[in-house]
Amino acid sequence: MDRAALLGLSRLCALWAALLTLFPCGAQGNWMWLGIASFGVPEKLGCASLPLNSRQKELCKRKPYLLPSICEGARLGIQECRSQFRYERWNCLAAAAAAPPDTSPLFGYELSSGTKETAFIYAVMAAGLVHSVTRSCSAGNMTECSCDTTLQNGGSASEGWHWGGCSDDVQYGMWVSRKFLDFPIRNTTGKESKILLAMNLHNNEAGRQAVAKLMSLDCRCHGVSGSCAVKTCWKTMSSFEKIGRLLKDKYENSVQISDKIKRKLHRREKDQRKIPIHKDDLLYINKSPNYCVGDKKLGIPGTQGRECNRTSEGADGCNLLCCGRGYNTHVVRHVERCECKFIWCCYVRCRRCESMTDVHTCK
Repeated sequence: MDRAALLGLSRLCALWAALLTLFPCGAQGNWMWLGIASFGVPEKLGCASLPLNSRQKELCKRKPYLLPSICEGARLGIQECRSQFRYERWNCLAAAAAAPPDTSPLFGYELSSGTKETAFIYAVMAAGLVHSVTRSCSAGNMTECSCDTTLQNGGSASEGWHWGGCSDDVQYGMWVSRKFLDFPIRNTTGKESKILLAMNLHNNEAGRQAVAKLMSLDCRCHGVSGSCAVKTCWKTMSSFEKIGRLLKDKYENSVQISDKIKRKLHRREKDQRKIPIHKDDLLYINKSPNYCVGDKKLGIPGTQGRECNRTSEGADGCNLLCCGRGYNTHVVRHVERCECKFIWCCYVRCRRCESMTDVHTCK
């Protein structure tokens, strides 16, 4: 592996180190994972050197080749969270001063708040891990998994197609995600911890179900002159952007649950408790805070200084994003090369073009 690849993998693992504060892991608490950021490329060092809990160290020892996929899953989850919420009051970022340097959780307050935002974070991170592991299997990067062997024979002769190609083995990706992320409820104490963990486990699974739900059927035609007399088909995962959009929709329609411990989770409102909770629903316990005003103690950055769209009526519009406080306008000068022409021989001549743009930021 060359130097650039090593540096890239190291950065991905540093991202995952911050994300691992999401998952309860016993007495060491939320901070034990952060040491991974200083370990370079984890798979070169051995599992004993990494700050993992005992269950994860065991998985690491048995399957060290999973670590690059875990790092890639972190990158996918972070990137998609920020993409889906880039125009919202909560934009999937924590206030930088929320905690001491080098120990601030990537998502701040939302990690343990039990809100709709907590639900989305857990779901998108679990989905990211499924997606990255499954992709790695299909690419032949791991010896233990490859394509989905259950779909290599059969098909529909009457419809003129049969299974072939390389179907993504999403079940293996889901298995890894469960093994690495899900923490047994029996190992926790305290009423609040148990109900929050039960919520997080459900949302982990909802993220995984989103990946499985959006599996699509791709086919290739075979026949004389493109007649498509026979088709070879395989199943493939959707883009992670599409999975992120589905989870964002689930976030918008998330279900509030009771904070009382029962045999199973149920809706908070008594008149709705007969309505079943589905395994792909996102669940939350507490209502979201006011993200308009910054709170460094909770890691809420607020919307002051955020760029907004003056003409939009949506979430990115200055009226909504600035929470009615108004906005400032300043002019930004852009200079770039333009109207470039090739001059024989042999150089390119360009004009220097300037433009002025109004930029609006929340007060």
